Amino acid sequence: MKVLLASKALVVGAHHDKLRALASVNDVDVLAVVPDRWVESGQVAMAERPRPRGYEVEHVSLALNGHYHLYWFRELRRLVRRFRPDVLHIDEEPYNLASALACRDALDVGAAPVFFAWQNLSRRYPPPVRWIENYVLRCADGIAGTERARQVLVSKGHRRASVVIPQFGVDPDIFVPNVNPRSNGQFVIGYAGRLVPEKGVDVLIRAVRAIGGNSVLRIAGDGPTMDHLRRLEPIVNVEFVGGVPSEEMPSFYQDLDVFVLPSVGRKGWVEQFGRAAVEAMACGVPTIVSDMGELPSVVGDGGEIVPAGDVDALSTMLRTLRGEVGRRQELAVNGRERVLGRFTTRAVAQATASFYRAVVSNRS
Repeated sequence: MKVLLASKALVVGAHHDKLRALASVNDVDVLAVVPDRWVESGQVAMAERPRPRGYEVEHVSLALNGHYHLYWFRELRRLVRRFRPDVLHIDEEPYNLASALACRDALDVGAAPVFFAWQNLSRRYPPPVRWIENYVLRCADGIAGTERARQVLVSKGHRRASVVIPQFGVDPDIFVPNVNPRSNGQFVIGYAGRLVPEKGVDVLIRAVRAIGGNSVLRIAGDGPTMDHLRRLEPIVNVEFVGGVPSEEMPSFYQDLDVFVLPSVGRKGWVEQFGRAAVEAMACGVPTIVSDMGELPSVVGDGGEIVPAGDVDALSTMLRTLRGEVGRRQELAVNGRERVLGRFTTRAVAQATASFYRAVVSNRS
């Protein structure tokens, strides 16, 4: 079975673990089509290029790079005609132009088009976005990142095959607990992700200020609120480490006592998964998330959950974990066990390959 997977998410080198896992499944031949860069909020992220193992990669330019609804892969049609896949998996929401063009290209060569959806809010889009979405939902089978996202697809009239599988898993042999715990006496709290208002990093800074003591907040990531966050609480011990390459993220997590994902959301968007929380749990780091969007269902009993935007609740939880080493150890074990049971790269790849086989069989 030949699979062409086109994904802007693959500019992150760590996500190539999924490609390696897919390629290791019997009878799966993978060609990954990856942008040479992705532009977000004016910042350019060049594609990380890990050595392919068992799969092919083509790096291509994007038209309208950075425009979520309107970008597309310039060379996709040529690559589809060359590779002639059985499945063309466009790793994008059904309302985006890239998905519609991928459906067209797949059907031209008799391939089964498959899209991916995180959208967990039922939104009605204006034309032409609505027309694009209707076309993709009519033509393509779908993978949803969560059950709520699958329900949204069904509510919009998607009647083709669908399944719930996370977009990416984590490699439990790379994201591992720290076997050499720190001994400097600091209580290190971490956050990793975009620095944008909906992520609630300001709430986290205020909560760390409230608990005082020998606490350090370490923030990995970049974004438009960086300057605002730097000015917010100058007396708090905050370390802005900037963007961290994906291969260095396990080390970032391993140096933490607690990881926090304090998302507050915004109009039209709530958390759709929370990959950073999964990575932290895989590393055996006690994890706190807000009750925003899908975070509670992802973390489950593997972490602590606090109300979104509630500085007092978050500071109380941080104080509790700082003082109760036994509870931190319990969360470390529970979190990693949850990841091993649900979110490994191997499990995601096997479920994805099984879905590919099913949609090919249904169309034959």
